[in-house]
Amino acid sequence: MNYLLPFRFNYFYPKFKKQSITILDVGCGNQSPTVTKKYFPHCVYHGVDRANYNNSDQDMALMDAYFELDLETSALDELSDNFYDLIVLSHVIEHIDNGLDVVERLSKKLKSGGHIYIEYPSLKSLQLPSAQGSLHFCDDDTHKRLYHMMDIANQLMANGCRIIVAKTRRSKIRLFLSPIGFVFNIFYFLLKGNIHSWLMWDIFGFAEFIIAKKH
Repeated sequence: MNYLLPFRFNYFYPKFKKQSITILDVGCGNQSPTVTKKYFPHCVYHGVDRANYNNSDQDMALMDAYFELDLETSALDELSDNFYDLIVLSHVIEHIDNGLDVVERLSKKLKSGGHIYIEYPSLKSLQLPSAQGSLHFCDDDTHKRLYHMMDIANQLMANGCRIIVAKTRRSKIRLFLSPIGFVFNIFYFLLKGNIHSWLMWDIFGFAEFIIAKKH
């Protein structure tokens, strides 16, 4: 088992790690091209973002295509319909007002049998304490809107997708390491006067995810 595997790839890695799948990464910053190519070395990788967020020249070179688009204004016509085997939309829709419209448009970009992964802060995040690094939804000033799992699932199903799984994100390795997170936060609180979100998302259920497959 690869314990360093990003959570968003847990379902797909065993199925596609040796295949030449076409991946669309919506919100492809923070070295995501390098990470994706590490686990899916044979993939064709396309990235979408409104700007380059923390990607090096090497990251940019790993993309087979890059689309600089604003999801709040673009119709996504630059992306081919019925083309992608996997679309990843991880912690993007909470930053835009029209997340459900974007989910509808992206559904059309999936080929038959293709999958989409969507991860976003849960409604429960409103009940969590504030923390450095974002544990309460409003800790991040760029968060615009909360989305309900039911609404996202209904949008996917209305656009020809079957829901495979929809639940709270809980990484087994992060839960295993949770005692370290609590000890870290004791010292962090003593030094800084507040807590940090490191290893806390999965303990408290900050995020939810949905995996769907196009008919």
